[in-house]
Amino acid sequence: MVARDVDEPHRASTPLELLFDLCFVVGVSQAAGRLHHALSANEIGHGIGSYLMVFFAIWWAWVNFTWFASAYDNDDVPYRVTTLVQITGALILAAGVPRAFDGNNFTVVVIGYVVMRLAMVGQWLRVSRSDPVRRVTALRFAIGITIVQVGWVFRSTVSDRYLTASFIVLVIAELAVPIYGERAAGTTWHPTHIAERYGLFTLIVLGEAILAATTAIQTGFDTGGERGELLVLSVSGLVTVFAMWWIYFDRPGEELLRTARSGFFFGYGHYFVFAAAAAVGAGITVNVDTIAGHADLSPRASAFTVAIPVAIYVSCVWLLHRRPGESTLRSVAFPVAAVLVLITPLLPEPLIFMAGIAAVLVATTIPAAGAEPDGNAGLDSGP
Repeated sequence: MVARDVDEPHRASTPLELLFDLCFVVGVSQAAGRLHHALSANEIGHGIGSYLMVFFAIWWAWVNFTWFASAYDNDDVPYRVTTLVQITGALILAAGVPRAFDGNNFTVVVIGYVVMRLAMVGQWLRVSRSDPVRRVTALRFAIGITIVQVGWVFRSTVSDRYLTASFIVLVIAELAVPIYGERAAGTTWHPTHIAERYGLFTLIVLGEAILAATTAIQTGFDTGGERGELLVLSVSGLVTVFAMWWIYFDRPGEELLRTARSGFFFGYGHYFVFAAAAAVGAGITVNVDTIAGHADLSPRASAFTVAIPVAIYVSCVWLLHRRPGESTLRSVAFPVAAVLVLITPLLPEPLIFMAGIAAVLVATTIPAAGAEPDGNAGLDSGP
């Protein structure tokens, strides 16, 4: 298992990587669905807290596989089998999401997560034997991941009062392992491949919002009484999601991956992009429940369940996709749009206003993006 060429032409996602993503759809869908039920029941604090914890496990396991595969995917039998073990762990994790939300029981989630992470340890041990240049890097990853997994298992024995604090400590430890490992010798991840992989996962999480808009249409035709409101909600939600797609894929992501530092910023910052995009779908479904009279939230509070994740998504995409010397219009439009979206629940027909703001953001940034200079030069290897 030797390092792949960072300048390898036509580096694209493999069928195994696509299968990996497909299985992670289950976990994302479970997390977004449980968030929807918690918000509709007005269990806001519990729902958001559980969602952020579960989504971290899903996202972090996906991130580690993605960056490793970008540098070391040799597609031999041991690699395939180990990846299938990781997929099995992802499905175990997804099966534990309802317990985590409903009973604050993360045991099954932790089991699935540890299965995925220990399989990754096996991959790094293979690298340590095959890539002498990065042997220290591989061993740092293997040892660091193993130690943190012991921490996750031990966390299940601590009292409830320390669950949040221990979670934060272990998250910091997880995020620190790649930073420590890459200091020995950077792995040869491929910028174009990484950008494509992150784009594909963005499509997965945006799919949750599209599914929610479809649910609104279906409910509208099934109920009849609130058909008009639900169809308006569906159209508004679709316009918002289409705009979210547009602003993310407006410019090639590989231009942002030039150094190890930019790689970490891009890689880690996407937690908020992915979590917010999936939460938009949960929020749209909450609004369906509110219109149908099945939610314990007011219409204004329900509108905030969409407005807040949309604002977070817009803000984070802007921060992650900013380039030196970009136009003033683009620099201003994104944060202004995020603020305006947060205000929409205070207005009549908030989802319509939200969709309008998203559409205007796309319209005003297209010419600004086209006028900016190309930034393809200078791609370096990194994490």
